[in-house]
Amino acid sequence: MAAVAGRALLLPADTIRGVPAELDHILLGVSDLERGIAWFEVRSGVRAAIGGVHPGRGTRNALAALGPRCYLEIFAPDPAQADVSSPMVDRLRKMAEPGLVGWAVHTSDLNSVLDKTKAAGIATENARDGSRHRPDGKLLRWRSFALQNDFSSVLPFFIEWAADSVHPSQDAPAGCSLKHFSIETPTDNDVKKTAHTLGLDVEIRKGSRPAVHARIESKQRAFELG
Repeated sequence: MAAVAGRALLLPADTIRGVPAELDHILLGVSDLERGIAWFEVRSGVRAAIGGVHPGRGTRNALAALGPRCYLEIFAPDPAQADVSSPMVDRLRKMAEPGLVGWAVHTSDLNSVLDKTKAAGIATENARDGSRHRPDGKLLRWRSFALQNDFSSVLPFFIEWAADSVHPSQDAPAGCSLKHFSIETPTDNDVKKTAHTLGLDVEIRKGSRPAVHARIESKQRAFELG
C-alpha cells in the first residue's frame, strides 16, 4: 500500500461531509511509533495508548477512539521484529512523515462478504486470522481480507472482530471524532465502479495522486490527515 505524506490543517466547518457507516478504523503509518504518538498528540491533544504487537507481521500500534466503533490506529514497525520484511513494513520504515496508509471496513460475516466480492469478479487475497495481546494481557482476535487491487490503498480491507474481543474503539483514549472521510484518486471512474460493487458509500473525487483524507475534531481543534 502506498504511503501518503501526513499533514494537519485547520479547516472551515463547512467542509464536513460524512463518514462511511461501516468504517472500522483508519491507519496512520509512521516509521517510529513513539514519534507517531507524539505527532498525533500535538495536533489533537489526545495521547494514543499502546495497543500491542502484531506477531509475525513486523508491526505494532497505538490507538485513539474516533467515535462509536471507529478508531485511529497509529501503525509502525516493531523494532523487536527487525527481521520481518513485507511491502507494508518496508514502506513504513521509509516514511519521513506520518501519513494515512489505509482504512478498514467492519463486517459481522466476513465469509459472506468474501464470497460476494469474488462472485462480482473482484480478486482478493485469502482471508487470514489476526491477533495481538493488549498491554493488560487480553487477546484480541479478528479475521480480514484485502483486495488484490486496492488502487494504491484508497479502497479498504475488510475485518470481522471475534465475538469475544472488545472493539478497540470502546476503551482507546477518547476526545477525538471522525467527521469526514474521502478518497482521492487519478482513476476515479474505476475506483467508483469497484466501490459501488462493494457497496461502499464513500466520497470519491479525482485527484493527481492516490490518497485518503480524514477530518478529525477534538476539543483542541479540527485538522485533516491525508
